[in-house]
Amino acid sequence: MSVLTRDEAQTRAGLLDVHRYTIELDLTTGDETFDSRTLIRFSARADGDTFVEVKPAELHSVTLDGQPLDPETLDGNRLPLKNLTAGEHELRVHAHMRYSRTGEGMHRFTDPTDGETYVYTQLFMEDVQRVFAAFDQPDLKAVFELSVRAPQDWTVLANGVTEHTGDGLWQAAATPLISTYLVAVAAGPWHSVRTEHRGLPFGLHCRRSLAPYLDTDADELLDVTRACFDRYHEKFDEPYPFDSYDQAFVPEFNAGAMENPGLVTFRDEFVYRSAVTDTERQTRAMVIAHEMAHMWFGDLVTLKWWDDIWLNESFAEYMGYQTLTEATRFHDTWTDFGVNRKAWGYDADQRPSTHPVAPEAVDDTASALLNFDGISYAKGASALRQLVTWLGEKDFLAGINTHFARHKFGNATLADFIDSLAGATERDVHAWADAWLRTTGVDTLTPRITPGENGTCALTVDRTGSRPHRIAAGLYDRDLGDDGRQLVLRTRLHLDLPQTDAHPIGKRPALLLLNDGDLSYAKVRFDPESFETIRKDLSGLPEPLTRAVVWNALRDAVRDGELAPAAYLETARAHLPLETDLAIVQGVLAFASTYLADRYVRPEERPAALATLSELCRDLIRRTEDGDNPGLRLIAVRHRIDVTAHPDTIAAWLADGTVPGGPELDPELRWRVLGRLAVLGATDEAAIAAELERDPSATGLEGATRCRAALPDPDAKARAWESMFGSDDLSNYLFTATAQGFWQPEQAELVRAYVPRYYTDAVALADRRGPAIAEAAGRWAFPADAVDPENLRLGEECLRQAEPIPALRRKLVDQLDDLARALRVRQATES
Repeated sequence: MSVLTRDEAQTRAGLLDVHRYTIELDLTTGDETFDSRTLIRFSARADGDTFVEVKPAELHSVTLDGQPLDPETLDGNRLPLKNLTAGEHELRVHAHMRYSRTGEGMHRFTDPTDGETYVYTQLFMEDVQRVFAAFDQPDLKAVFELSVRAPQDWTVLANGVTEHTGDGLWQAAATPLISTYLVAVAAGPWHSVRTEHRGLPFGLHCRRSLAPYLDTDADELLDVTRACFDRYHEKFDEPYPFDSYDQAFVPEFNAGAMENPGLVTFRDEFVYRSAVTDTERQTRAMVIAHEMAHMWFGDLVTLKWWDDIWLNESFAEYMGYQTLTEATRFHDTWTDFGVNRKAWGYDADQRPSTHPVAPEAVDDTASALLNFDGISYAKGASALRQLVTWLGEKDFLAGINTHFARHKFGNATLADFIDSLAGATERDVHAWADAWLRTTGVDTLTPRITPGENGTCALTVDRTGSRPHRIAAGLYDRDLGDDGRQLVLRTRLHLDLPQTDAHPIGKRPALLLLNDGDLSYAKVRFDPESFETIRKDLSGLPEPLTRAVVWNALRDAVRDGELAPAAYLETARAHLPLETDLAIVQGVLAFASTYLADRYVRPEERPAALATLSELCRDLIRRTEDGDNPGLRLIAVRHRIDVTAHPDTIAAWLADGTVPGGPELDPELRWRVLGRLAVLGATDEAAIAAELERDPSATGLEGATRCRAALPDPDAKARAWESMFGSDDLSNYLFTATAQGFWQPEQAELVRAYVPRYYTDAVALADRRGPAIAEAAGRWAFPADAVDPENLRLGEECLRQAEPIPALRRKLVDQLDDLARALRVRQATES
């Protein structure tokens, strides 16, 4: 299959205007393939040659202006269109297309709970070609008119309002001008909750087996949807540009969600079957806000080419968090962003695969797919938050609204957007864009406090890096009226970096915190006195976002080999039991268990690290015995299960069906306990099968698959490996579940022989199954717990010699860099 290059796209956009697609899909032709008929009306500006893309199981016929073309001329995914003349044309393509089990194209899923089948599209980047023929690039927008034949008891959803015209045939209203990758269809016996808002039909949809759970949360989901919808209409001059707003929660979805205009698709894990924390509800609400922002950023105005991914994702990320904060009950969203999303950006930006937020050139679609990462989302959103701090929100929104007015239902570039912003402010936005959007890496800000006269001090901020920053520096003193461990804010200094002069700060504070409020994107360090205050009194800081900045700084220091993992764990042990913000508790425990205990400490130190984390979780469980904070208790119980080294306690929980004092073990907790028991060799196939009979759902099947792969038995490991790499039967979700179970730090010796096998088998698998499975193989099946020089050598040799496809190569580059970092952290600890 040929990937589309930027040069080819520019040439084709110069030749063609695409007007309308009329698409007929028949989903009643069998379990493996569906029928696809496409009529494309387009015009050529001049005589010339071009091509249309399609990836059929079987190409039946092609006609251009009534004349047949030879289907045998299809070369990979390209059907050549030779000797076009200037003027209007009609292209008809009839093909059978193959259903997907990997979340790409038209994904087909049968629910093990009730046997019902559902299909939905994910047409991002190049996957529209798996569903219908298209001139597949974002700047060839067109009107799309779809009809879909489906089984009689199915409902069909699409970008526009759909109508059942009889005999299983559904007609969708024609769309406005949109890009090919934004077309969407979701069909099946959906359970639906429908309403109207501001004259538009709104809908929520999920599998029938999830109906009770969707109904429970429908009011919350719709309240968030309505609140964000109204707030965007206050921010944006352009009204919502489509005829309806459906949100479909679909199975085995590869992303968090997809911004198809009028039909947003979400992974259906967001329909909660088990207890969740309020922070998890906030995350779901943020995804709703993020995808709705895309209706303007990405759908109304679309990038011209994939080098401007940030125009979609960074804006939706920033707007999602900010609008959720303004319009809903979730007021601490930036704390969650700081602890979780921002760390994703910092990590990505320090790897060899880093790239600018807005790269100068993305040569082809395969390269573009790799840039949907922590830089395009989290770093880009952080840069926009800094831009708003620098410009002011009034000028920022004025520039955005100019951008929408100029480019609605069209395409735009970074230069277009900067020009729109520049017209709304006297500031040099072009210079800001060069410094922030065209550069890579993370600046580091370090305070230098120098004494002056009469006990006063002055602050100079040393900056490693090149970006300008507008930050706040928080000066905190001890509250001497209390026990001395509470910290009170004296003042926040607003600084522009680089500085011209040292800034007077009065007497030395107990703590000086750079980037207080987290308005910029930079690593921060502490002066020695401030670090001592953090070590003793971190939990005494009054605001969650301030504590999040501190925890991020400690995390960065561990990753950079400047703070021993044991010191981080000691700080967590001392202060996390007093933490009130759930996002912070979750983020710190996740980093401490996944990175510190599993990778950064040496094997002989791991039992002590797990014991520290287990004691910490016990403290949190004791603190929540009165039932006042069920979210905190749930986090503590989950992590207590994950870090337990001895099975007796959690085995008793499973047998009793409850944690003493609560919570009762719902399906998520039962599978979590059973998974840990499997790792520890304290359960067996009979118990797993019995649990699956108790919970025969899709998530139950994933849980059983994960448990079976985690059993410390050579035969179980061999079966798991064969299912991942020896056959192509696993869906994307079951592949991930198998990989998650397979590698366990406790089982290093048992699986050591699989480490070299991984590199040859993963390369072959990615070649066969494509980017989605390649990404899963690189992310989940990589032997990350084998922290040793030999694993690093094998991986580097694979990159040099094996030529993995781009999706796998990128994951391997990142994983190997993380592996090298873990080795450096261990070496720093030893020295």
